[in-house]
Amino acid sequence: MPPCLAPAVEVLPDAAAVAQRAAALLIDPLCDPQQPPTGLATGRTMEPVYGALCEGLRDDGRFDPHGWRSFNLDEYVGLTAQDPRSFGAYMQHHLGRPLGLPSQALQLPDGAAADPAAEAARYGEAVRRRGLGLQLLGLGSNGHVGFNEPPCAATAPCRVVQLSGSTRRQNAGAFGGDPASVPVQAITLGLAEILAARELLLVVLGAAKAGILRRALQEPAAAELPASWLQAHPRVRVVCDREAAAQLD
Repeated sequence: MPPCLAPAVEVLPDAAAVAQRAAALLIDPLCDPQQPPTGLATGRTMEPVYGALCEGLRDDGRFDPHGWRSFNLDEYVGLTAQDPRSFGAYMQHHLGRPLGLPSQALQLPDGAAADPAAEAARYGEAVRRRGLGLQLLGLGSNGHVGFNEPPCAATAPCRVVQLSGSTRRQNAGAFGGDPASVPVQAITLGLAEILAARELLLVVLGAAKAGILRRALQEPAAAELPASWLQAHPRVRVVCDREAAAQLD
């Protein structure tokens, strides 16, 4: 791996300010047809970001919904895009319908594919063939990015993964609050595809993420903390609120 770098960290007062800043950073690559596709993420952290992004895009005269190009990080194995608990449904709710995007504009893995491993290989190849410009990321409570659970090598490709108990608890809100109802597997882009993006934008909110954010940015990069591999990327920006930044040196 290349030597670890010091990511650019922007600390803002609250979640609303973080959402506005993250949205502002996403608008140019999404409106510029010369840029590679944008990598998108899901989860509670991204909801205010996408709300601010929709507002910003509607006010930007360059925005063309028919020119939208994006790939999502992951999808649950066993859920169709029509299942309201799927990330496909999440993306349609937060971006597809509000922005009037064409039905196939938001690219995600097919969680209902008969052969999930083959689907992961297909999706990973599609991402590698197009390349990613700006990749948006959240941070899991155990240090995962995408669904790359620890331990995870920096060279891990797009694949089917087993979801940890902590990740299933973290994502239980979309499943009636029951972690046992969260699928046990997902298809995720690997660190290989994430680190190949031109730029990375990590968005982190809240005191509950302060400890894992400090470790991800300030401890030596290691497989036990997948987000720590981001330190090796030459263009990574972290946007967080004061609570999330509370333990940073």
